[in-house]
Amino acid sequence: MIFSSTQFILIFLPISFFVYFWLNHRRMIFAGKAWLVAVSLIFYAYWNIKYLPLMLGSILFNYAIGTGLAQSFHKNSVTRGSQRHDFNRKTVLLTGIVANLLLLGYYKYADFFIANTNLAFGTAFSLPHIALPLAISFFTFTQIAYLVDSFRGETAEYDLLNYALFVTFFPHLIAGPIVHHRQIMSQFSSRWTLVKRYPNILKGLFIFGIGLFKKVVIADTFAGWADAGFDGGQPLGFFGSWATSLSYTFQLYFDFSGYCDMAIGASLLFNIWLPINFNSPYKSLDIQDFWRRWHITLSNFLRDYLYIPLGGNRLGPHRTYINLMLTFILGGLWHGASWMFVIWGALHGGALVAHRLWQRLQKPLPGPIAWLMTFVFVNVTWVFFRAKTLDDATRVLRGMAGLTEVAAARKDILNSAPASEIALGGWLSESLLRIFPAGFVAYAATFLAIIAAFAIVRQKNSVELLAGEWTSSKVAYGALVFASAMYFMLAAKSSVFLYFNF
Repeated sequence: MIFSSTQFILIFLPISFFVYFWLNHRRMIFAGKAWLVAVSLIFYAYWNIKYLPLMLGSILFNYAIGTGLAQSFHKNSVTRGSQRHDFNRKTVLLTGIVANLLLLGYYKYADFFIANTNLAFGTAFSLPHIALPLAISFFTFTQIAYLVDSFRGETAEYDLLNYALFVTFFPHLIAGPIVHHRQIMSQFSSRWTLVKRYPNILKGLFIFGIGLFKKVVIADTFAGWADAGFDGGQPLGFFGSWATSLSYTFQLYFDFSGYCDMAIGASLLFNIWLPINFNSPYKSLDIQDFWRRWHITLSNFLRDYLYIPLGGNRLGPHRTYINLMLTFILGGLWHGASWMFVIWGALHGGALVAHRLWQRLQKPLPGPIAWLMTFVFVNVTWVFFRAKTLDDATRVLRGMAGLTEVAAARKDILNSAPASEIALGGWLSESLLRIFPAGFVAYAATFLAIIAAFAIVRQKNSVELLAGEWTSSKVAYGALVFASAMYFMLAAKSSVFLYFNF
């Protein structure tokens, strides 16, 4: 069951909504929260019920560790505990973090580790081929942050029901945002959220409809073109490779942006505001700004719980550059057990280092040039993010550089003319004839869609529209978008969101 499915929109979401507020109306507040936890667990188990005990065990384990750390902090602050007490608290925290990471590592990276061990040492260990539990990366990072904050004394005395709701609340459970307890727990405990708020219902349906349109109309359309290029295995020419890479660039954008919108919209129906996780990243003028706009909650987590503990920028420029590289390599690996993600993360880490070095020169680039350089870099690096193997990535990148046509033209000329008559200009001009104009015509529909996508991402985003003044025309616009998205959803089966794989 995904957000862009009839089961979710027409059955699951309405039942969850009406029963929750009916229970609250009857002043059965505890039952209302228990209902939200129950439907969230049903939403999770719909994918694969055998991993439900894994999630429940993770919740109970981290709640026990976090509660113990929080209580010991307050006790220690009153009694001014000993260094031994501090050591014991750190040991408990480290145990909790290691246990979470081992669980994540076993399910997500066991095959990757064993395969690379076999490659490096010539061993022949069999691969267990462990299926990845849905959302394990998201609920693991959410709970690690909770443990660290509990150790610091920054968490309140939460009961198990509120904690379970914080972790499992279905709008953010599967693909984020990675929520922080300060952002969510106070809302769950507020009486303001217990009754239907019609402005929130209107806003929730509005932004949910926009997200649904992004997913089923735009992202799923680009998915067909991107999959054909990346997974086809055939050599790609100049226009074919650019059509492929840009199709994935916009597929990922509208897929993830659409999910974030629908998560915010579904949550707003219950009067819960999720943190903004996506803020027009393709408007960025530098790579640092890109990471302040793309997957914002992951960027914040990596900054607060990895980059800063490593030393951040407090230990001099060289250590700062190392910390950036480590943070983004690990951030890349978080997305999946593949060297492609490691390469992608390393490229972004290197770009952030280059950006800091450029800032020291105090020579800012003109806005259009800065935007173009940032977008082209992001588009090129998405090739590694999407490609399954290095050969696939190389195949697309060679085409983007025009090398496929150049190599083919040179081969044809070498085979048809004496070597003494072949000049550089001859096969180079021949290769250009191979590129234009037939290559463009073959991908005309794709490039028209890409141009339209560029125009869309330059407009106000859905969060900005949500915050603006509400008029009858905006309501009509939202209704039209929602109706159009529902039509496309009913006409064709929507694919799973890309970030469900991470």
